[in-house]
Order: sequence, then structure tokens, then C-alpha cells
Amino acid sequence: MSRKVTAKIAKSSMAQAVRAAPGALHVPAQVDWQLGGLAEQTKAIEPGVVPGFPPGPAPQQHGPDSACAESRRAPRGGAEVRGRTARWLPPLLSGALHPPALMGPPRRLLLVSNSTLRGGGYLGHCQQQVRSFFGQKVKRVLFIPYALHDRDAYAKTAREKFESLGYGLDSIHESSDPVEAVRKSEAIFIGGGNTFRLLKALYDNSLLQEIRKRVLEDGIPYLGSSAGTNVATISINTTNDMPIVYPPSLQALGLVPFNINPHYLDPDVNSTHMGETRAERILQYHEEPNTPPVLGLREGAMLLVEGDKATLQGVTGARLFLRGEKPTEHEPGTDFSFLLTDSNSQKP
Repeated sequence: MSRKVTAKIAKSSMAQAVRAAPGALHVPAQVDWQLGGLAEQTKAIEPGVVPGFPPGPAPQQHGPDSACAESRRAPRGGAEVRGRTARWLPPLLSGALHPPALMGPPRRLLLVSNSTLRGGGYLGHCQQQVRSFFGQKVKRVLFIPYALHDRDAYAKTAREKFESLGYGLDSIHESSDPVEAVRKSEAIFIGGGNTFRLLKALYDNSLLQEIRKRVLEDGIPYLGSSAGTNVATISINTTNDMPIVYPPSLQALGLVPFNINPHYLDPDVNSTHMGETRAERILQYHEEPNTPPVLGLREGAMLLVEGDKATLQGVTGARLFLRGEKPTEHEPGTDFSFLLTDSNSQKP
């Protein structure tokens, strides 16, 4: 399916849905992003409510005879999806779910691989990008320290750094109403730690939809590092962390329609370690059907997303994994904007 046809389908479905019920926004219902399921029905979203992942455990399997498999073979309206696009359908909906013209200001994300680079201090390797990203309009940043157990100490470290950059910092764990803290925030920073602990806390505090709304509808800047970068993607399937707690689902914020592997490590040909390499683990992930691209960000790398443009920044490169294809190497400055739309239709 060509990119023009893809865009036409997404635009047409959104336009029909909006016309169907004035006063309420209709968007394609989201079903199981991490498995690539495509809902062919629509659901009404009341004004002020952002479409997102349903709470509760995500389905773990979709057989060849399932409804999702059927929708992949023949989407409603008679259009047949063929070739590589049929293997991974979420990008077809990315334009419909996050259109800047309909959903508000363009999304602004800075997704950093790691918080500390060897030889430097906390966020020292990316402080120039952070200052440029937040700019002068942002005065205070809402920090979400849920990935670490000692939230007070974590907030102290983050506050000292951000104050040195000229920003005030409020930690969400100090607020009596986390949801209201997100609603009033000028900018959001989610730090690193254990991704499972972080995602569970976001679910427990009912923050996923609130953060999505602030970022995708209201356009406030989102900074993530390590685990905070993981939860910005479709799911946390490609985290490096141990599942020390069990979140209701592995589905995450879905601010971008692909996965990231922070702290990506290249295979060491001289190592005697017999465990799987990072590349092998990502390839195992892609052995499962309908799995999206994975961007392996080496330490020192970061991805800047502004609207529908994504650019690799930092001092190191990245490795891109597409299901069924050989991984490719990319240097800082690479344009990864195609990952925000239909990443199976073209490669850099």
C-alpha cells in the first residue's frame, strides 16, 4: 500500500468519524498496540478525554483466526492490506491518532538513552539539548521519579540539576493529587530506573491518559531518559530491566508508534559471556508477529521529536531493527521521521 493511500485512508476515516457526532471526537479505537491489532470500529471520546490504551492486562496471543488477524486481512471498506505493511499496522493509524491539526499543537519529545554518561554528571551529556528543548517559555518542570524506590533522593538530584539550568522542578510524588499535577504542568520529565516499577506506578496513579493528553493535545514538552524513554513508546517490551513488579499491561504511553531500546550495547567479539547479546534479544522480539521497529539508542544518543519530524542527536549513533530485515547503523543527524508514520514503507 502506498504512503498516499495510507494517508488517504487515515484522513478519510477521521473525517467521517468527526462528522458523525458533532461535539464529540471520534477516533479509531485502539486495540493492543504491542501486538499490532487494528480496531476497525470507532468509539466516541468526550471532549477533554484522550484516546488511549484500555486498562487491564493486554492480550498475549492473537491466532491466525482471531478478529485482529481478520482485520489485518481485510480492513472495513474493502481495502486489502498486503506485503510488509500487513505485518505491522499501527503506523497506519498514527496520523489518525495524533494529527497536529486535530489534536492540538505538535508533540515535542526528547528521548534520551541514559541519564549519566561515563565521566560526566547527572544529565551532563545532554544538558545543552535539554536547555534548548525546554527553552525560555518553560519555567517549571514536573518530575516523575517513580522508576526508583527512594523518590525523595531522586527528586533532590533532579531538582539540583534543573535549577542549575534555570528551571524550577516539582516532583509528582510530593503532590497530594498526581493527576492534577500533570494537568497543571508546563513540561514533564520522567527519569530512569526500573521500567516495570515506573509503568506500574503510572497505571496505579491513573496518569497514562493524562500525560498523553498534555503531550499530544496540549503540546507540552516531554523529556524522558532511560526508563522514561521506554514508557514514551508503544510498550516496554524492549526494556533491559527485570520485572520486579507486575504492571497491568506492558502497553505504555504510545507517544511514538515504535519501540526504543535504551542503553543499547554492541556485541563484544572478545567477550567470553555466553548469554544473548542485545541484538539477539531484539531479534527474538521480532520473531513474534506484528512487532514494531525497535530503535537501539546507544548511551550518549537521544531522539528529538518535533511534530512529525524525528532526528537522532547526541555523541553516539543508533541501530535500527525492522522485523524481517537486517539491522542498520545510523549516525547523529539521521532523520528518523519515517518511523512516525509508516516505517515499513521506506528506510533511510
